[in-house]
Amino acid sequence: MNDRWSAALKKQGEQPSSEVIAASLSRAIHEHRLAPGTKLGEDELADIYDVSRTIVRTSLQSLAHGQLVEIKRNRGAFVAQPTPQEAQEIFEARELLEPRTARMAAQRATAKDITMLQAHIADEHAALENGDNGRALYLSGQLHVHIAQIAAQATIASFIETLVARSSLIVALYWKRASALCETHAHDSLVLAIERNDQTAAEALMRSHLVDLHSALDLSSKPAVGKSLRDILG
Repeated sequence: MNDRWSAALKKQGEQPSSEVIAASLSRAIHEHRLAPGTKLGEDELADIYDVSRTIVRTSLQSLAHGQLVEIKRNRGAFVAQPTPQEAQEIFEARELLEPRTARMAAQRATAKDITMLQAHIADEHAALENGDNGRALYLSGQLHVHIAQIAAQATIASFIETLVARSSLIVALYWKRASALCETHAHDSLVLAIERNDQTAAEALMRSHLVDLHSALDLSSKPAVGKSLRDILG
């Protein structure tokens, strides 16, 4: 298992829980190690994680609930493949919700919140410098989730977390730029506006950032990239 905390459980002789396996697979999807359309065979995953098929099945059902995995009758589980129409709707939803949460975050953010966001951006920059684009992409999406959480609107934050997760799949399928990462200056400027409690600027910066991301999508069908699960996760 690639995740250090999963490997630690295995080393201690403990079986990873369904939650640990779901988190490991979710991370692999966010980081584009598991491409949209990849088949998630229960037997192979059970062998990779050294757990029962029942635990694997529970993990996959959890990911299906979050729309990261699609379970097809008589065919098994696959990493979800959002259609062009779904991609359009997801980014339109983000453009409606996230500017408002950025405004609320700028109103509510504490010094502790700002320190956390700045540390998060520093980690994102470090990942880029180390050539770890998968981790940088994951961190980029999570920054949007953190901002929604700071806004203290739990229901909307939950929606945004799901939309961000789906966006990772969309980027893997439809991104047309050389890099699939949010421009670092966009996040820097956004966090600075939140730090200054500039609600108008935070809202405008979030909106323009999401419109820019949306405009970088090429919403045409693309084949999934096939790879061995053991190569990806083992």
